Amino acid sequence: MRPAILPVVAAVLLCAGPGAADGFRFASIDGGEIDLSAFHGQPVLVVNTASQCGFTPQYDGLQALQDRYGPRGLVVLAVPSDDFNQELADEAAVKEFCEVNFGLTLPMTEITHVKGPEAHPFYRWMAEAHGFTPGWNFNKVLLDGEGSPVATYGAFTTPKSAKLTARIESLLPE
Repeated sequence: MRPAILPVVAAVLLCAGPGAADGFRFASIDGGEIDLSAFHGQPVLVVNTASQCGFTPQYDGLQALQDRYGPRGLVVLAVPSDDFNQELADEAAVKEFCEVNFGLTLPMTEITHVKGPEAHPFYRWMAEAHGFTPGWNFNKVLLDGEGSPVATYGAFTTPKSAKLTARIESLLPE
């Protein structure tokens, strides 16, 4: 490669953004931060959620996935969003709703934009690099242990879906 081209190639690589989700951080609903790099080596199911949606009962299934596969490494991350106008007014209300109605113990972010110009960097990366933007609440992104997206699912794919659970199982150790 010619020496004059090397700086251009380096600049393109540096500006390209992460090749995996490991570089992304979310504000936690509990305060602090959820750093996806903390889950390196583990599959992560990232789900944009809402408390006042017809799909809200999927919280039960998401918690069941965490309970069933968490001991083998799966992390289910709930990302509350009001982008579809179906989330409660603030984080305290969301947290209480999820704990009281679903016994949720899985990690959860603050209310986060998942589409449009204000979308969280993770969701902008999914849109720009992988062509995925949530079309509604309870869309799912499955990341492998390296932080690379291996599958996306719409709201009609429930947490108990055979295609979702089979894909999760394929990413977990025996």
